[in-house]
Amino acid sequence: MSYKIFEISNGVDGVFIENTRFNTTVLSLNFYLPLSVDSITENALLPYLLASCSKEYPDFTELNLKLSLLYGADISVSAEKMRDVQHIRIAVSAINDEFVLEKGVSVLGDAMQLLLSLVFEPKIQKEALSQSDVEREKRKLLEHIAGEFNDKRVFAKNRLTEIMFENDAYGMSGYGTLEQAEKITAEALFSAWQKMLRTAYIRVQVVGKTLPDGIFDLVRDKLDNFERKNITDYTLSRPVSPAEDVKRVTDYYDVSQGKLVMGFSSETCGENAYSFTVMTDIFGGGPYSHLFTNVREKMSLCYYCSASAVRSKGFMLVQSGVEADNAEKAEKEILNQLALVQKGEFTDFAFEASKKAIIGSLKSYNDSIYALDKWYSAVIMNDGLKTPEDVIEKISSITREDVINAACGVKLHTVYKLMPKGEEK
Repeated sequence: MSYKIFEISNGVDGVFIENTRFNTTVLSLNFYLPLSVDSITENALLPYLLASCSKEYPDFTELNLKLSLLYGADISVSAEKMRDVQHIRIAVSAINDEFVLEKGVSVLGDAMQLLLSLVFEPKIQKEALSQSDVEREKRKLLEHIAGEFNDKRVFAKNRLTEIMFENDAYGMSGYGTLEQAEKITAEALFSAWQKMLRTAYIRVQVVGKTLPDGIFDLVRDKLDNFERKNITDYTLSRPVSPAEDVKRVTDYYDVSQGKLVMGFSSETCGENAYSFTVMTDIFGGGPYSHLFTNVREKMSLCYYCSASAVRSKGFMLVQSGVEADNAEKAEKEILNQLALVQKGEFTDFAFEASKKAIIGSLKSYNDSIYALDKWYSAVIMNDGLKTPEDVIEKISSITREDVINAACGVKLHTVYKLMPKGEEK
């Protein structure tokens, strides 16, 4: 697999990722905006609204008909927080032109025109986006945010992040709050749309066998209608600092199973911190990990117990489901297992199994063209444009000493407990 980078215009680049495994091509527009408490909810809603209709395709029926005429083309949308940037992505997947029955017809060209229509030509009513469409997408967003609250595993993770990153926009859920979502107006979304096109760092990606002629020129022509200035610095990053005193918060809800979530700062964030990823997996990843084999299986202190690393922000999360009576014991044993990893007391089997599992996960990106597109739109945030194979090479070269050093840089930062009502002391 190979890639080429093209400069399209001010704060806009194009990337062609050549991949001959698939009979389809993914075309995506990626917008990187500062992560802000004031705009996170509007920006999270915006791509879903834009991808649902446009001036040319005013409702789902006409849009779906157009997708059908493009041999069953498909639209994909996401809005995620990455480091200190919010990443908005709208993509379309269509079959390669070599499989089109009609001579002289470019399905990929038409698919790109459709994508540009959705993003650059929404339904506008007097400097506002369509009110009825906004209300429809708001209902979906409100349901999603409510769903995060009702899923107590997700809720507990979000609360830990909120406490750990107090006074930092990263502490918010990627979709914001119910209160913010309820206040969204058609006028506010119109302003958010304009700000995105004028100030976002933009990446236009093509993943497929060939780069269709004129794809990047089409984007440049559209952007010429917008004054581009104050372009977002997509390299923004504020890793979490070690806590002088461990933060501890406990909430009580009407739940039958308690949640224990622990946040750890790390000294090995950002570029080349792959040892942090391996260390986290040995500590609490697969069935060979310390947390699974000891805290969950041997000691039966929790229903589940796992760790995950966020290299870009330099922290590690441990999530577990516990009985209230076992919460304190589970916390102590989790810290004990971390201390063992810091001392290098992990088996060669666990070390090799962890690297193999991570490498297997990296190889799986090549099994999905959408996964590849998301990979390349995300790696810009971490350490430059690297292929999955580049990262596999780095993972393969990690030593036991690298893992121990990464573990020794991990410090407990925040402990959050969600406990059943009636357990208050």
